[in-house]
Amino acid sequence: MSTGQQPAFGLSFDPRALTDLLQAPSDIRDLTLAYLQEVVNAERFGIKLTGDLEGYRKLIVDRRKEWRLVYGVRPAPETSVHRREIHVVAVRPRAGNDVYDTVGRRLGMTRRPLSARTHAARSRSPQLMTRGPVPGPGPLPSAVPGLPRPAQSPSHHQAR
Repeated sequence: MSTGQQPAFGLSFDPRALTDLLQAPSDIRDLTLAYLQEVVNAERFGIKLTGDLEGYRKLIVDRRKEWRLVYGVRPAPETSVHRREIHVVAVRPRAGNDVYDTVGRRLGMTRRPLSARTHAARSRSPQLMTRGPVPGPGPLPSAVPGLPRPAQSPSHHQAR
């Protein structure tokens, strides 16, 4: 909670994020504002995003884990008392990656933002590039003619 001292960061909103906040259900709005106060006071830090959204953070707003707040830390304007500010990009539902798609559009990305995990899953392994063609499957070893295999020793069989 607030200790009564000067906030560590300034606060700014993408105007569309402010609209997101105003249109959110009242419980989500209240939780978001409480969390933002803790972030501005450096008492809470969001989880770092990866991949295309690296440099931004997310806060899970509700216990059902359905709403996200995505923000970045950036230099504050010269007229600000603070050196850095929390810039809120979006407050939206997570369902269908709505929040991350919205953040991508608001940041000017022309394609859907990918996480590092998604990027890794979609990329080709470098080992596949260096190997030659993979041979097709051959016959089973039991079907290959050759020397007979030795029988198992009698100690492995149970007596009846």
